[in-house]
Amino acid sequence: MYNHILFVIPYSLFTMKYALCNELFETRNAGSGFDFPRVFDYIKQTGYDGAEIAPFTMAATVQAVDTSQRTAVRRAAEHAGLTITGLHWLLAKTEGYYLTSPDAEVRKRTADYFVQLVQLCADLGGQFMVLGSPKQRNLLPSVSQEQAFDYAAEVLSRVVPALEKYNVKIAVEPLARKETDFLTTAAETVQLIERIGVPRHIALHLDCKAMSDESVPIPELIQQNKEHLIYFHANDPNLQGPGFGTLDFAPILQALRDVEYNGWVSVEVFDYSLGVNVLAEKSLDYLKSVDASAGV
Repeated sequence: MYNHILFVIPYSLFTMKYALCNELFETRNAGSGFDFPRVFDYIKQTGYDGAEIAPFTMAATVQAVDTSQRTAVRRAAEHAGLTITGLHWLLAKTEGYYLTSPDAEVRKRTADYFVQLVQLCADLGGQFMVLGSPKQRNLLPSVSQEQAFDYAAEVLSRVVPALEKYNVKIAVEPLARKETDFLTTAAETVQLIERIGVPRHIALHLDCKAMSDESVPIPELIQQNKEHLIYFHANDPNLQGPGFGTLDFAPILQALRDVEYNGWVSVEVFDYSLGVNVLAEKSLDYLKSVDASAGV
């Protein structure tokens, strides 16, 4: 006869995994090249465990990132003891790519570019690709919402074999209405994800700034979409980091715990006016203090 013992793990043993988006440091390195070793060391020393990479901090296009650079960036992260979580700003500062274009050749070219980004993500040791890119998904003249769904599903479906090969996931990101007119709610984004039908490789990303634009409170959105959620951005509607605005992260982090989310919480900032160090350090301090107080 076997004795069954129930182990109860204290709340405090569950720790959030925090990452920082690396383009925060781009302006500091303007004109001198992006110093990945120094940036990674700083991110780790600040207390983050992961870094999220914007491809344009490596080169203007993914094709321009050669093997030696990929290896060097990956080794720099490993040397710092930092995990590269993956990529975001996938189409930023590129030309000729569009997720919802009515032009079949543009859609094919966009899918091919995503495939190359998948390879880059894998080469860096990353697993997630956050697909926002509002300027490359807005509805073009004469394109309806339904047509845009069809076009986006077509593009992303073409990327699936590469995602499966390299074990990379695309996290599709709903964005606020002031940023885009396509996929502006979590519900719409889930419809696209379910239409593609490969949840292991194409799933949902949630962003606090964007969710603040929805009518449903953020904790409820997390609860409603827990089965699809694979990546998370922590930021404030004022475009700065968590704790710099009015958004209360206590119920947000609690909701993530309640749904047993075990993925990354990545700090993303758009307004750098307060300074890189202040934003990076105080954002993490705030998140950790809020999370710690919830476990008391």
